[in-house]
Amino acid sequence: MMGSLGHLLVGLIDDIMVGRLGAVELAATSLGNSLVFIALSIGIGFSFAITPLIAESDGENNVEKGRSVFHHGLILTTIIGVVMFIMLLFLKPILYHLDQPEEVVVLAIPYYEIVAFSMIPLMIFQGFKQFADGLSQTKYAMYATIITNIVNVVLNFALIYGFWIFPRLELVGAAIGTLISRVVMVIFLYIVLMKKEKFAVYMQKLKLHEIKKKVFLKIMSLGFPTALQMLFEVGLFTASVLLAGTLGAFPQAANQIALKLASTTFMIAVGVGVAATIRVGNQKGLKNYLELRRIAFSNFLLILIIMFIFSIGFIVFKDILPWVFTDNLEVIKIASSLLIIAAIFQLSDGMQAVILGALRGLQDVNVPSFLTFIAYWIIGFPVCYYLGKVVDLGTFGIWIGLLTALTSSAIMLFLRFNYLSNKLIKEKNGIT
Repeated sequence: MMGSLGHLLVGLIDDIMVGRLGAVELAATSLGNSLVFIALSIGIGFSFAITPLIAESDGENNVEKGRSVFHHGLILTTIIGVVMFIMLLFLKPILYHLDQPEEVVVLAIPYYEIVAFSMIPLMIFQGFKQFADGLSQTKYAMYATIITNIVNVVLNFALIYGFWIFPRLELVGAAIGTLISRVVMVIFLYIVLMKKEKFAVYMQKLKLHEIKKKVFLKIMSLGFPTALQMLFEVGLFTASVLLAGTLGAFPQAANQIALKLASTTFMIAVGVGVAATIRVGNQKGLKNYLELRRIAFSNFLLILIIMFIFSIGFIVFKDILPWVFTDNLEVIKIASSLLIIAAIFQLSDGMQAVILGALRGLQDVNVPSFLTFIAYWIIGFPVCYYLGKVVDLGTFGIWIGLLTALTSSAIMLFLRFNYLSNKLIKEKNGIT
């Protein structure tokens, strides 16, 4: 959970520290991060394909298979990082045509350019992280993200506000802090993995003749649909940012506050989802499908308990949490109302994230991608647009649409996992 949360905390820290500069500056980081977060989610979603394959090979006690998957996966994640950076540079002009306040766009552009470059070290890190996760060694990525966030806070303080010999760079300072902290994250995890005996066999470099097209294709066959799943969900939340932006800088800033808080709890759910992927993948390798189903349902129950606690917290502290980001009373009032909806959809959001993790452990990715597309774009987005713009409920209406999408996704994905796990048990027992 801490390893997954660490990525989002970097952006959350940027928002909190930039928010002290003003509502327009906070809206600018929101806009700048909107496209970057889509690219980030696609990249991370693609890297998730490494974990179930490593977990399966670990369950089979097949070290050479795991080593091959790791190195092929690391090559792919590095390439994706470079491609995502170039793509984000080409997409930069879109920021001028999203019907956003002009002063917000002007501030967002330089922040966006630097954070886009940080996609490269981030995706290299993901290659290492998902490999270590697949071997059930999740603590090293956690250490790396903790160090990253400490470095980010220190650099942000120095570069956003100006301290000692450092100039006051405001939003650009926040972006530089993010870039440097992500480079530190990669270096730290690489050094740790090189020094630990458990990883020694895996860290031996692949020879040229060991690089195989079929391994790349296997990872891509799992990674591409998983990336689409992340794209469909994050794309909807990004659309909510842009819809809120058409209502003005204050609604956009309020939307960003509520979205950051909801995204923080979501990343904790993603962490439990990774645990589900690892354990389900292990049992798939062992062909122990009864235990696989028991483990998956244990994860589902765990996330319901965790997200219920967050739900209560959002309701109790809805008038206090926005003050962490800004002291603008209008922004705080709007954000407070959105946190009520965020509290309600915590259970749905957590469940769908963990069920997706369990399905990845089964290496079932194509049908879940189709189901998430239906939930977010056939059901969710029309509700967001209709209630937010047509009925004129504003950001509150947009968030009712998000609630509808997440609940639809959770229900459909649960039915899918229940069907597949029962089917595997029946097939093993010879029941038709």
